[in-house]
Amino acid sequence: MIIRILLYLWLVLLMQNPVKASNELSGQPLKVGFLMGGPVTDFGWNQSHNDGRIYLEKHMAGKVKTTFAESVPESSEAGRVMERMIAQGAKVIFATSYGYLDSMLKVAARHPDVVFMQINRYSEQKRANIGVYFPYYFEPLYSAGIVAARVTKTHKLGFIVGHVVPNVLAGVNAFTLGARSVNPGVKVNLVCTNSWNDPATEAEATKALVESGADVITSILDSSLTVCNAAAKLSTYCIGAAYDLNKQVPKTWLTGQSWNYGPLYVRVVEQVINGSWKPVTQYYTAKEGYAQLASFGSTVPQAVRGEAALAFKKITTSKVAVFAGPIKDSSGKLRIPAGKTADNHCIEQMNWVVSGVEGALTK
Repeated sequence: MIIRILLYLWLVLLMQNPVKASNELSGQPLKVGFLMGGPVTDFGWNQSHNDGRIYLEKHMAGKVKTTFAESVPESSEAGRVMERMIAQGAKVIFATSYGYLDSMLKVAARHPDVVFMQINRYSEQKRANIGVYFPYYFEPLYSAGIVAARVTKTHKLGFIVGHVVPNVLAGVNAFTLGARSVNPGVKVNLVCTNSWNDPATEAEATKALVESGADVITSILDSSLTVCNAAAKLSTYCIGAAYDLNKQVPKTWLTGQSWNYGPLYVRVVEQVINGSWKPVTQYYTAKEGYAQLASFGSTVPQAVRGEAALAFKKITTSKVAVFAGPIKDSSGKLRIPAGKTADNHCIEQMNWVVSGVEGALTK
């Protein structure tokens, strides 16, 4: 009878927190898997996540063992990769690309004892083992917009994106709002490549934007490196997202947004290990330090650096909100009334661009 009671209590513990119980009972490091949408040496989105993975493994040496798969398509292949990781013992999986959610939902239903973390993708479907992490990278881009608006001579800025999904449009809108806060007449020409990674199209889009008069080019792609290199060849300033490219294009780099994922990954994994992890959508603002304002290029005047840095400091200390009304979209429709600030739901569903953005929203 005592043995049956003990067995029953053990099963209850396992059901309440299977990852924590399994890890503690085995005495082995917790295995954590990462799916990347592109190569981990891209000087961009994927490399920043891999840097975070390396930080996690070093910071939690002996407690965590990580694995990763790079260049995983946003298709059913993502589900097969997750299954392979689970078969190899992974108890936590980070899906670092927007399009992995559908596959994750299916795999998570089959493996309730595994914790899944999806980036930047809210879902109406809930699972007891799926969490979402939303670092708001649009906040540094607001300050980057200020730099662009101060440097431009033509008052025309170019912006190249891979897909017009909500978190990307939030970045475009924040950049434009920042630019127009100091230069109301500036225009942002938006181009969508319909791919996170298409170097040929990115280079051609950069050339076309410069020929149309844009003298600062910004991008949100897997990596801004191709765009920045193309802009440098045309003696045009660039602003990047995801990674600091100051060393790669020192003569034409202005600033941008960069990631610091390591501490965030440690935070999540420690929650899994100590049993405090919950299947929620967690938003992280700039004050958390995961999305940062990148370094300033050597050509950025000191006064402009100070202005942009001060604006970012006000955002990180909650003295200024990027999406504070009144804000109208490009058609003149009032999207955020005066006295109101966009909440998380508004940002995660954003499918419009602010006044000052030109270009079709290609789906």
